Amino acid sequence: MTKLSVNINKFATLRNSRGGKRPDVVKAAVDAQLFGADGITVHPRPDERHITYQDVFDIKEIITTEFNIEGNPTEQKFIDLVLATKPHQVTLVPDTLGQLTSDHGWDTITNKAYLIDTIARFKSAGIRVSIFVDPIIEMIEGAAATGTDRIELYTESFSIGYNLDKNKAIEPFVEAAYKAKEFGLGVNAGHDLNLDNLSFFAQKIPILNEVSIGHALISDALYYGLENTVRMYKHALAATT
Repeated sequence: MTKLSVNINKFATLRNSRGGKRPDVVKAAVDAQLFGADGITVHPRPDERHITYQDVFDIKEIITTEFNIEGNPTEQKFIDLVLATKPHQVTLVPDTLGQLTSDHGWDTITNKAYLIDTIARFKSAGIRVSIFVDPIIEMIEGAAATGTDRIELYTESFSIGYNLDKNKAIEPFVEAAYKAKEFGLGVNAGHDLNLDNLSFFAQKIPILNEVSIGHALISDALYYGLENTVRMYKHALAATT
């Protein structure tokens, strides 16, 4: 079954808005794991406006499930953090400084040489690498040439198109996923997947290894509670098998 990695950035956003330690970000990671999450995702940014670099070290020390760190490797501080903590997976995202949220994948052709060098550095440390890409065949082919282990499909366009024509919205993602499989790449996905569209997405792409979900899941947890919400998302994925 497709694994669920819970992105806990929003817990840190809430904590930082007031200062102090409420909510406790490390406890949120431990609890998500306890409630059935297959992994924990964090995305520290240079300004540390939500997850801080210290959070990453603290979480790594205590969780036992899979740990995924997202971020832009153009920042040496990020590279040093990943190499120091050695998560199970690092997901490389081409965010610009101060960007509100991730909104595009890598141009794997233009950035080929850079990605090859960066990916090799992480893989030599025993860290699985995934790179954030749009569902464009040329970008998938470019990704395959970088040495990455996986791609993460940027799913915002699917989420937007789902309520208009879900079958049309999923088409480029199915094509991209199976092209990735042809090259021996694993397939992850994330961004704006939610309880409304997750089952359909995973059903149409049964080769999906992992989804990383944060904003929608934490928003749902405000109403349903974190334990119930993690289980609801797991159930949505289970419903595809």
